[in-house]
Amino acid sequence: MRQASKQRKTNETTIEVSCNLDDSTEVNIKTGVGFFDHMLELFARHGRIGLTVRAQGDLHIDSHHTVEDVGIVLGQVLKEALGNKQQINRYGHAYVPMDETLGFVAIDISGRPYLVFNETFSNQQLGNFDTELVKEFLQAFAFQSGITLHAKIIHGENTHHKIEAIFKALGRSLADAVSINPAIKGVNSTKGLIE
Repeated sequence: MRQASKQRKTNETTIEVSCNLDDSTEVNIKTGVGFFDHMLELFARHGRIGLTVRAQGDLHIDSHHTVEDVGIVLGQVLKEALGNKQQINRYGHAYVPMDETLGFVAIDISGRPYLVFNETFSNQQLGNFDTELVKEFLQAFAFQSGITLHAKIIHGENTHHKIEAIFKALGRSLADAVSINPAIKGVNSTKGLIE
């Protein structure tokens, strides 16, 4: 089973994340940031992965540290769960409609972290979630997991719908990228290695 767990404790947050790439039975998210919990659950369900997240953060300040640190630990756990990356498809992409919104995500599990995401949102806050934290989460996740990640809103109006489309598309992209492909011998790279 491709799975991993990690705990990270700082003066600002305590984060525990477990993921299982081969068994999506358990999805249980509790960060204290309701909208973020909803997005992580969508990500896991559409990514067909098991995911448990427990986070305690300095929410009396704001949700920044909690959201970013979950992205850090989730990226680290995913990288560990993928191991040597033998026979994974490596690439994944998805267009996801959410009512009037269309979101797009493309990823490459390349070992070369990069993020392209230039969206802004008209609604600056959903519950206790600052919408500018979408980029902070994606950046932390991409850089810690070693993924090249492109995310874009093709069109849309509602902020909730836009963010939801991105998280669902990220999940669907990841599901494709981490899938084992028996036609691939070794790793899907001419280098013979994906770090």
